[in-house]
Amino acid sequence: MAVTVYIPTPFRRATGNRDRVETSARDVGGALDELERSYSGLKGLMRNEQGELHQHVNIYVNSEAIEDLGGLTTALEDGDEVSIIPALAGGHP
Repeated sequence: MAVTVYIPTPFRRATGNRDRVETSARDVGGALDELERSYSGLKGLMRNEQGELHQHVNIYVNSEAIEDLGGLTTALEDGDEVSIIPALAGGHP
């Protein structure tokens, strides 16, 4: 089973500048675990110490927000695409 995970630009230095990586995890939480094991620089960027997503990080499976699916327990299937999108702040007041 292969699931493609999109790595956002601010996190790519932790993945050796890779914009996509593959995982064989069965759910979103497992995919994050696998990413953090493979790329230790990602640890703490997506989740807090309790394993919960940071408020500023959104994750989508095939363009659907995991909040509308099953959260971190959202099941993954062969060919799925997971996108990690950190919210960016800034702009003109």
